[in-house]
Amino acid sequence: MIKSYDEIELSNKKLLVRLDLNSPIDPNTGRVLDDTRIKIHSETIKILVDKGSSLVLLSHQGRPGESDFTDLSQHAELLSKYSGVDIRFIPDIIGPTALREISELRSGEAILLDNVRFLSEELIEAPPEIHARTYLVKRLSPLIDLYVNDAFAAAHRSQPSIVGFPPAVRSCAGPVMMRELNAISRINEESTSPKIFVLGGAKVIDTIRVIENITRRRIADRILTTGLVGLVFQVAKGIKSGPHVTRVLESRGLLSIIQRARRILIQGAPIETPIDYRVLKSNNEVSNEPAYNLTGAPLDIGEETIEMYTSIMKEANLIVMRGPAGYIEDERFAEGTKKLVREAISSKAYVVIGGGHLNIYVPEDKVKSDRIHISSGGGALLEYLSQLTLPAIEALEISYRKFWGGEK
Repeated sequence: MIKSYDEIELSNKKLLVRLDLNSPIDPNTGRVLDDTRIKIHSETIKILVDKGSSLVLLSHQGRPGESDFTDLSQHAELLSKYSGVDIRFIPDIIGPTALREISELRSGEAILLDNVRFLSEELIEAPPEIHARTYLVKRLSPLIDLYVNDAFAAAHRSQPSIVGFPPAVRSCAGPVMMRELNAISRINEESTSPKIFVLGGAKVIDTIRVIENITRRRIADRILTTGLVGLVFQVAKGIKSGPHVTRVLESRGLLSIIQRARRILIQGAPIETPIDYRVLKSNNEVSNEPAYNLTGAPLDIGEETIEMYTSIMKEANLIVMRGPAGYIEDERFAEGTKKLVREAISSKAYVVIGGGHLNIYVPEDKVKSDRIHISSGGGALLEYLSQLTLPAIEALEISYRKFWGGEK
């Protein structure tokens, strides 16, 4: 059990709020290319400020050595723009400037500390009790009343800013985190059957782990595979597809997991694989070909597969989608993904879309539908579905037992 932000009196409280503002950065200009996560978290800021709190915001951006590893000054500007709250950027995290600014913060005010990954200890993965002794936690926790974790997209990381504060100070889940957990609970409810999982994309090993778990727990009524995931299971089923599929899987280092996929099939996983593909031939022509006779590189699911998959989806009460069905960077191979997303959102089902590339195919007027949940963290969603827990949630459970136990 964890505590939710809306169960607590937050008026005149100083909150340390862990957000996930990590965004794509243009390597040439250093500017944010996609501010979706920043927009999402601006809603959190409005909610908490309206409750009379003062906010110390904490986030990361990129990794050391990579082109997107920057400070958070422009993130503060964008948060201010979308939230309507004046958010001051503090170019410090645990030094004298940050500590002074936090101490002097008044109700209704908000500051954003600098990229928490500027601290080397933030890059270490360790249990909550270890991270509770880090300098980040020891210096900031005495200055706050409450830690709020709203960074679902980073909830699969066991790093100080994610798991270190809950053992040291009263902690709760924020609005984004609660929405994500509520959506996940729908996946686990028996009453939502039939449940259809549409799984594709390039994160094959992560997706295999998810399939193993949902098969063991008998959650899915059907698993519709696409992309590289579909190719792996197609070979595991013994479907002869020609040298093009072998080359694709070999180039991605995926031939070694075919045996693992076979074991999943033997265990009774209700897995469907594509029956045809849209392929790119050596002369740059594009054609639709059956799965058993491919003369080109399979880069999208074919027309018959789209028809088969969409007919199955019509009967669903829950649809979970993760990963594109094809190489959507080329418009010629985006049709499968578009049509599957369109069918999901027009169906009667509750739809969970696992972040990433699928979001762009959801119409703007459907984004805030009560029937459609677009996850802010596809990686965290996959991790939860495969492990049934996340480090951030486990840490909040520790805080609940230590500080909130006995409270109703």
